[in-house]
Amino acid sequence: MTAATSLIPGLDEIVRHGNAQRRAEAARRIAELFFEDAADLKPHQIELFDGILVDLVPHAQFPVRVDLAERLSLLANGPRALVDQLSRENEILVAGPLLRRSPLLDESALIEIASAKGQGHLLAMSERELLSADVTDVLVRRGDRDVVRRAAGNPGAAFSENGYSALIKRAEKDGVLTLKVGQRDDLSGEQLKALLEGSMDVLRRRLLEVVKPGRQAAIRQAMNEISGITEPAAAGHRNFVPAQRALLALHHSGGLNEGALLGFAKSYKYEEAVAALSAMSGVQIATLDRLFSGDRYDPILVVGKKIGLEWATVRALILLRLGPNRVLSPADIEAARQNFSRLMPSTAERVVNFWQTRQSA
Repeated sequence: MTAATSLIPGLDEIVRHGNAQRRAEAARRIAELFFEDAADLKPHQIELFDGILVDLVPHAQFPVRVDLAERLSLLANGPRALVDQLSRENEILVAGPLLRRSPLLDESALIEIASAKGQGHLLAMSERELLSADVTDVLVRRGDRDVVRRAAGNPGAAFSENGYSALIKRAEKDGVLTLKVGQRDDLSGEQLKALLEGSMDVLRRRLLEVVKPGRQAAIRQAMNEISGITEPAAAGHRNFVPAQRALLALHHSGGLNEGALLGFAKSYKYEEAVAALSAMSGVQIATLDRLFSGDRYDPILVVGKKIGLEWATVRALILLRLGPNRVLSPADIEAARQNFSRLMPSTAERVVNFWQTRQSA
């Protein structure tokens, strides 16, 4: 107060009885004085400035309040009462910066503001670096489409069980929200399944394209559960004997060729397709089964190039590996096609020879 009084003679009189113009000018000058020494001020000094400014700032002109809010939003040691006052203004250009960034707004203040103010305030708040589940409960309940989308896409936002239930319900009519919710790392398996149940196939495929690789397996599993499709048997647990018998008869009739292999792949007859590839490439069934059950489709490209398969057959084998109702993005399909085209037959030959050597050993 001493510094402010020395800067503005008669400050007490201005605060108590000054007109709006004098108060506005005093607010501007005292705010400048505060920002000059803000980093070095002690808590009791900040409280003195706070007590003066909360009475004067409401009289300041709009541009002054906007500038003041922007500068205060970056301070961790600012005047709390003033920050709280400005964050509750109806003018979003004043309140917005503080709602987005100010560390001086505690959870109770955020909940009060979110419960009372309009969509602009909610939208600004949804951009905060950290949001508790209690705050997002209000944002999801009161927020419009833009608010809910922004909150769902905020990695620093936490959501309660009820909050997620509400998000998933709203996502049934909002494809953008479906994609944002589906990419959240804290989404449980059951919540992911509920989200996908209410979405269209095109959104499910799009979600597979945009999520992190580690999330794709969970999405595929959820899609299989929704469709009632079980996961393929693990490598080493399949029964290839019936397929081998069928392939032997096909071989004797002269029908074991690429056309038959393509038919097996398109019909998702995994055992028959692997047995046919084994007969055509000389790689043991067990080896092909283990390679095909891995995380990558490269072995399919290699064996396809080795025995001279057309791209259409290789593509069908890649899709066979994924199983029914699973999808591969157009970008991934195109990348596989390009890799297959660039793969040299001599390279494929060496890789297959290596597999055969290992299986013999």
